[in-house]
Amino acid sequence: MMGDCQERETRYTVGMTELPVPDGHPPNLRAEHVAQTRKALSAAGRLLFGRRGFAATSVEDLAEEARVTTGALYHHFPSKTALFESVFEDVHNDLLEASAQAAKGAPDNVEFLSRAFESFLDAVLEPDVQRIIITDAPAVLGLARFTELDERYAYAEIVAVIEAAVTEGELQVEDPETFTRLLLGALTRGGMLIANSEQPRVTRDAVAKAMRALLGSLSTSGGGPERGT
Repeated sequence: MMGDCQERETRYTVGMTELPVPDGHPPNLRAEHVAQTRKALSAAGRLLFGRRGFAATSVEDLAEEARVTTGALYHHFPSKTALFESVFEDVHNDLLEASAQAAKGAPDNVEFLSRAFESFLDAVLEPDVQRIIITDAPAVLGLARFTELDERYAYAEIVAVIEAAVTEGELQVEDPETFTRLLLGALTRGGMLIANSEQPRVTRDAVAKAMRALLGSLSTSGGGPERGT
């Protein structure tokens, strides 16, 4: 996941927070250095947390991978957990973008949701995403914070689609906000089933079918799990 380009980027971040900005340089130079250092640390976190897991990754490992000092790491993130939270948010944003792309061109709102959910389930098959989002996040962040962040990046978008589906007569849902939270809970549980399965792909397909059945049970058209997964 980290290529030669990423390696070239991180080399320029060594000790940046310790280096003063020489006189005569643009006033935003330090801000650029800070942004590059944070980017390097986030990239290192995503790589190592995804590869080894949170518990097996030390602060020293992260600093070494980012080519910065541990002092520089603590300057930007007060703890390893804080860096993990930042990585979790980055991964979550990537998943939302991928889901939107996967659902693009869907013939209706219900199919849009189904395709978006299946994109998420596909991502859970990737070991690094699975480890960060499903395995480690609830334990590292705590259930309350995990739920808060999970809803921050997906809740409003799903509510909007469900409300549109209700308005357009595609779904019969009296309370879109509560239904959305139930859907998010089902997706999280589905991800856990995949993560703990001896046949992840088979489990992924079963979860996708169940999510379609759930949406189909409330669909005015009677659409259900028979549509492709």
